[in-house]
Amino acid sequence: MLPAPDPRVIDQRLAVLARQPFRSKFHLRGRDRATAELKGPATIRRHAHDLIGKRLAPAEPYKDGKQTPYRGHPVFVAQHATATCCRTCLQRWHGIPKGRELSHAERDYVVEVICRWIGREMTGGTGPDTVRRH
Repeated sequence: MLPAPDPRVIDQRLAVLARQPFRSKFHLRGRDRATAELKGPATIRRHAHDLIGKRLAPAEPYKDGKQTPYRGHPVFVAQHATATCCRTCLQRWHGIPKGRELSHAERDYVVEVICRWIGREMTGGTGPDTVRRH
């Protein structure tokens, strides 16, 4: 089993992203927030794994750069807030190169970034990580 992504690295990355005007506009509201509350952290984490596996992990994702909606699921909102929405953003902000399939460790990292952001949103930014790993 691979080690979990380092929370300090993720927290530093989230702090940098939160200072970006475009990224800082994203917050969980309305139905997306209600979905996160209703489904709970473990289910949201599973959804994140599934969505990343289908939409971001392939070497050349279908409609890359346009594949992530702006709302409709808490993971989608989190992807835009955390620059994990497309392979270009993933390369620019997280140093994960385009043109090859994401490794299991990279997928885990992306999911952890997304879930940490959602956890912070759900606690008003006070909790470090409320979306548990299972």
